[in-house]
Amino acid sequence: MSKLYTSRKKNSNQKISRPVSCRIIVDKDRCKACELCIFYCPTKYLKQSLDLNKKGVKYIEINPKTNCIGCGFCFFICPETCIEVHEE
Repeated sequence: MSKLYTSRKKNSNQKISRPVSCRIIVDKDRCKACELCIFYCPTKYLKQSLDLNKKGVKYIEINPKTNCIGCGFCFFICPETCIEVHEE
């Protein structure tokens, strides 16, 4: 599994082609449940958990009913940088 979007440092020479299948990793304890990633995800791959994190909020988790296309919207929109996108 290779990392697709894991850092906001931009390399101007870097070209990213989207793979067929991706996986999201969410640092649930950094998540503040703003739900921006849920709103902007075109496949609704993310959803709000029923459990609480250390901040006492319902963090974001994977919705097993859908697939990630690797667009990176969730990664770029997250104000807490708690989302990573990995190629499978």
